[in-house]
Amino acid sequence: MIVVTGGAGFIGSNLVAALEARGADALVVCDHQGADDKARNIAKRKLADVIAPDALAAFLDANRDAVSTVFHMGAISSTTETDADRIMNVNFGQSVALWRWCAAHGKRLIYASSAATYGDGSAGFDDDGSPAALARLRPLNLYGWSKHLFDRWAARVVADDGARPSQWAGLKFFNVYGPNEYHKGAQRSVVVQAWETAKRGAPVRLFRSHHPDYADGGQLRDFVSVDDCVALMLWLHDNPDICGLFNMGTGQARSFADLAAAVFAALGREPDVEYVDTPPDIRDKYQYFTQAEMARARAAGYTAPFRGLEDGVADYVQRYLEREDPYR
Repeated sequence: MIVVTGGAGFIGSNLVAALEARGADALVVCDHQGADDKARNIAKRKLADVIAPDALAAFLDANRDAVSTVFHMGAISSTTETDADRIMNVNFGQSVALWRWCAAHGKRLIYASSAATYGDGSAGFDDDGSPAALARLRPLNLYGWSKHLFDRWAARVVADDGARPSQWAGLKFFNVYGPNEYHKGAQRSVVVQAWETAKRGAPVRLFRSHHPDYADGGQLRDFVSVDDCVALMLWLHDNPDICGLFNMGTGQARSFADLAAAVFAALGREPDVEYVDTPPDIRDKYQYFTQAEMARARAAGYTAPFRGLEDGVADYVQRYLEREDPYR
């Protein structure tokens, strides 16, 4: 039995679909369904059970012999969340509880960290998981801090030879795009937001640069397809001896202008972009460059290529966004 927390969410539901395609017949999703479209993300899946987060502890105890792996994708992922108690309880406290349960029962834990842990990037984007290296990072928001707090907690446990899951791995996801992100509102990728704007016949708006080293629209991000994220998680599942903290990007930063051009190209149209000022309330925290260093995953044995931006965007637009049913 494989349990996927956050399994009705964006990355989680894509993982569930891939596990099902591989023949997994005992998949359990743990998530809040709410009143939005999250339920449609798993409507096509064959699931053994769907449970609410507050029922997870009891479910795990009742099924401890059957459960082999927990993929912990569940979190409050909003970068604008301001309730520190809530976000720390969910993103840190529940992660600690899952780690301890998996450690106590010899289970495997693969969990979602975030590139938000790198803050403004001034300390680089090296996924060195040692306590000393992690101590140098300074996230810019509560979400980033909550993920970073758990990374640091896990690193100390490992460094002190404490109790740990039979396999543990954390993934620092960069700028992920792909199907089943539609419920995320303002947190959806720029790909789907640009597509919506272009379909209306309006120009896609990008931020002007307020940095002398970057042109308007030249701000750089490591945009990564959710398919690549799922592929690396499946590889970890296939290699239970591999543990550690790993970046999950492509290792190749691209500009927002490149991304907008890729969306228009997927629609068979010339780019139509206008630039607006970066809002003052986020301007001093705005990142102009993110790029995952992928050497550690490669050194661990991961050899699959990462999808290029133009190919990934074209696939997303044409196979999902342009279809009547855009869900995986």
